[in-house]
Amino acid sequence: MTVGFFSPLPPARTGVADYSAALLAAMRSSGKVRENETGDINLYHLGNNRLHGEIYDQALAEPGIIVLHDAVLNHFFLGRLSNEEYCAEFIHNYGAWNEELARRLWDSRARSGTDPLYFAYPMLRRIVECSRAVIVHNMRAEALARGHGASAVHRIPHLHDPLPAMPGYEVVRLRNQLGVRPTDLLLGVFGHLRETKRIATILRAFGRVRRERKNVTLLVAGEFVSSDLVLALSGELDGDGIVRTGYLEGSDFALHAAATDICLNLRWPSAGETSGIAVRMMGLGKCVAVTVGEETRDFPYAAVLKVDAGPAEEDMLTAFLFWLSANPGIVREIGARAAAHIAEHHEVGSVAASYWRVIADCYHEEQRTTAVT
Repeated sequence: MTVGFFSPLPPARTGVADYSAALLAAMRSSGKVRENETGDINLYHLGNNRLHGEIYDQALAEPGIIVLHDAVLNHFFLGRLSNEEYCAEFIHNYGAWNEELARRLWDSRARSGTDPLYFAYPMLRRIVECSRAVIVHNMRAEALARGHGASAVHRIPHLHDPLPAMPGYEVVRLRNQLGVRPTDLLLGVFGHLRETKRIATILRAFGRVRRERKNVTLLVAGEFVSSDLVLALSGELDGDGIVRTGYLEGSDFALHAAATDICLNLRWPSAGETSGIAVRMMGLGKCVAVTVGEETRDFPYAAVLKVDAGPAEEDMLTAFLFWLSANPGIVREIGARAAAHIAEHHEVGSVAASYWRVIADCYHEEQRTTAVT
């Protein structure tokens, strides 16, 4: 049995590409896998950006197993379909009586990145109904796939692709360059920076803490996806104690991650994704703040900071940061529990083995069906 493995791969700047590269290497140690070529059974990695367009089309033309890295594809369709095509796809998912809603969503699509209404309509029906199986990483993605007609859904934890160990002297040197003393706390936000990563909330909460506690510094390390967002936050981004870099990759990301004490990884509204950055930082033994939800329910409360979405978000995050800035030992305790959890549940070899079990079951079921017919 040969598996066709369809996914964006590095140097594409996406978490899916990094995930897939690690999974591909692990799977090849146990069987035959073809990179972006058809096999006896195909594995398709799907997300909500244009990099996945051809993969989505291939998954419809030659059904196999899909991996939903994002369980909301509404934004994917907004970016590749015309007005009429989008409305037709929406109606296919939710019925002709929702045509007016579909047209309203299309007309207001400029606000789709922040309006929760767009995240409430994942538009998964066509792809999950034709696929042999669906793989997801968390409870919300599983519920969304089943709610759109998927008959075989497998929840496999997001893999942990360990970051390379950084020499201690390089970590100390970087913290010194950033103006962070050994007893200070460095907070970090990483990746593609958009409204849903709650950047505005993080900046306000940090500003409140920094005014009273000078032992905290905020690293904003990423690429803003919207110039409008940068403009809206320009005053806060230049605030006291904030250090900005561009998007970090490879050893640069590993070094800044090692230097960070607390990773702020809030997400709302969510597309049903599990954050690869959160998993990597937890695996590194870092204290990570996440948003409460079905996407993060598998993370124990003792191993992460869970922040409520909604009106209490800023106050809750602020309270956490005040507490931790006064108790740095607790930061290390949470990080140690995070690393233990990731080692137990997210090890890449174990995840690859779970993929092989799903693939083998689907392949043998197809063989039995073909033999009967």
